[in-house]
Amino acid sequence: MTSNTQHINMRHFLSLTAALAFAGASCIAQDDKRTPESTEVWEPQPKIVTPGDTPSAPPSDAVALFDGNNLNQWSSINGSPATWTVKDGAITVAPGSGDIKTKTEFGDMQLHIEWRSPAVTDASKVSQQRGNSGIFLQERYEVQVLDNYDNKTYINGQAGSIYKQHIPLANACRKPGEWQVYDIIYTAPRFDKNGRALIPAYVTVIHNGVLLLNHVALLGATEYIGFPLYKEHGKGPLRLQDHGNLVSYRNIWVREL
Repeated sequence: MTSNTQHINMRHFLSLTAALAFAGASCIAQDDKRTPESTEVWEPQPKIVTPGDTPSAPPSDAVALFDGNNLNQWSSINGSPATWTVKDGAITVAPGSGDIKTKTEFGDMQLHIEWRSPAVTDASKVSQQRGNSGIFLQERYEVQVLDNYDNKTYINGQAGSIYKQHIPLANACRKPGEWQVYDIIYTAPRFDKNGRALIPAYVTVIHNGVLLLNHVALLGATEYIGFPLYKEHGKGPLRLQDHGNLVSYRNIWVREL
């Protein structure tokens, strides 16, 4: 969240609080003048956002990160051009090429992203070996991508988990080969002048219309081995993981909050 947005929200909150307090005091003093209008707040009006034509389409204030045609808004981790495959309106992991990240950095956000694991599965590939990838918010906090349709794994590593931190409330995976939808609400952590996390990051994850994580507080950056810790940072890119599996993505957009 930008400082300007924070100030606007704070002014809105303070004006509402002051208006309600004044109205309450007035009503106590002059009970006969209390009306429905006494507690109405008219300003500032919320901004107008035009929804997309479909649930997958970006609204008018969104940043579209993949239009189905190219990877112009993405790079490899070292800054060189992203080399994942673009075909039929989707991008697919090129195993061994490494992760990719957005050129734009984000803080608080609403993220819409769709993913798909391969329709044909190798029976020998189970648990974390099937459709494995990840979505790293601010390049640090991983929302797990995994084919968990009839595929059991450790529950803090299944689809929709904050990897090794938060266990999903449900398994909402569709069959392999079908498109899956994540809608994610993310609030970035806040740090004090000494770099300590004053307020943790929070994440809400909805998978195929099913709530998996409800405004959960993160303990720090995702770690494969060991416990998560916070290190001070500002805005960061969205990062998609190359875990060696042919996972595809499409309809990626972000609303900055």
